[in-house]
Amino acid sequence: MTTLVKTEGISKEFSSVRVLDNISVEIRAGEVFGIIGENGAGKSTFIKILSGLYQPTAGKVWFDGQPVEMRTPADARKIGISLIPQEFNLVADLCVYENIFLGEELVTKRGFLDIASMVERTRKLLAELDVATIDPSARIQSLSVAQKQMVEIAKAIAFDSRFLIMDEPTTMLTSKEVEVLFGLIGRLKAKGVTVVYISHKLKEVKRICDRVMVLRDGEFICLEDIAELSIDEMARRMVGRELKEIFPPKSGAPGEVVLSVRNLSVENLLYDISFDLHAGEVLGFAGLIGAGRTELAETIMGLRQPKSGTIALGGKELQLRRPWDALHAGLSYLSEDRQGSGIITSFDVVRNVTLSSLQEYAKPFISQKAEIDKTKFYADRFSIKVPALSARLEQLSGGNQQKVSLAKSIDTRPKIIIVDEPTRGIDVKAKRDIYNFVRELAQSGLSVIFISSELEEIIGMADRVLIMRGGRIVGELPSEKLSEEEIMYFATGIKGGL
Repeated sequence: MTTLVKTEGISKEFSSVRVLDNISVEIRAGEVFGIIGENGAGKSTFIKILSGLYQPTAGKVWFDGQPVEMRTPADARKIGISLIPQEFNLVADLCVYENIFLGEELVTKRGFLDIASMVERTRKLLAELDVATIDPSARIQSLSVAQKQMVEIAKAIAFDSRFLIMDEPTTMLTSKEVEVLFGLIGRLKAKGVTVVYISHKLKEVKRICDRVMVLRDGEFICLEDIAELSIDEMARRMVGRELKEIFPPKSGAPGEVVLSVRNLSVENLLYDISFDLHAGEVLGFAGLIGAGRTELAETIMGLRQPKSGTIALGGKELQLRRPWDALHAGLSYLSEDRQGSGIITSFDVVRNVTLSSLQEYAKPFISQKAEIDKTKFYADRFSIKVPALSARLEQLSGGNQQKVSLAKSIDTRPKIIIVDEPTRGIDVKAKRDIYNFVRELAQSGLSVIFISSELEEIIGMADRVLIMRGGRIVGELPSEKLSEEEIMYFATGIKGGL
């Protein structure tokens, strides 16, 4: 194979802190090239340089044998480089087809926008991704997180890219959607397109990639043929040591009922939901994308208004008209869409951590020292890698942004915390840290609703699991009966009726 992209001595610094150090690598035409590493290893910084979002502090990039300077993503697109980012880069108020052709609009011979052609081309792209149910004219803000991910993929393949970068593309996809994506990658590879594939899901990397590069703390560790590395060896090289059991031991018997949901319904979304949450319990919610788990969490947090039903905390019925009511009652929520509704990337780390709990630091004036001290505590507790606490979140990796979002969620000192896809975009070591912390919260008496599409972590973390399908709870499994097969039987309708 010929070399399509070559880097020589690529380095990047933020505020005099080097986050990428002397990376030299050759990426071949027509291969699937994996990049793995812990959060903060430099993966996202490296691909942002390759896609024109960042300029390197030092080093050079060659594309197809020619030195290139990419000052903007538009420069990268002109030579055939496209990026599917980990965080969505979509305009919420625009339609699907408008986002796909943004900046590259099709026009008629008379110079008018060729809306019909853009809609038809979008329809074909979505059909290729097996998501033809997405309306090309639907506004982005009306789509689910998984649908937004598929629109990002469609946007990247809409034009003839020769070098396609995928940053955690399967985080919010179902197993069926993952298979569709892998089929697409295979077809692109057959056409000679190079795919750079970044994922914390090492099983996917092992399956789909030809070679894999490991980064650690901004430095190059190794580049190997995927056939030469086992999944365990990939994990060891990422962290530089052996990993012990990733899931902590589960707690003993849960305590009294703290949250009671009865006959909760939301127009066209949720139907007659009833369950209890106990003190010290980690209650898992499983189901396929679109089953209603996130909508249930948003309703409990006052983000959606129920048509009927009740939510009671400690036996007292709550009136949750807005999120503040839920926070005031002792509920907290880690959203699945961290940049959409969890954090503010233009704010620094400290201001994000105290975003929901600011009144605790105002007595009556805001104590910046107290804010900084608490943020330092969380940074140490979650191993948040930042150039400085004053750094804006947009400078952090996706995994470190997620840790900041979790810190914000628990800084309100809640009685109940809902964590929705808490390990999205997080490496194996950071996952273990978060699993341990969630279990510690439960052992201290706090109750946890744990929503995840990763069946392995649902089984490893939950004391009990409720399975949803079509906006309803269709099954319940105690810890001792948990298995991927049993969960999927309910999630797909083999069990549970309806």
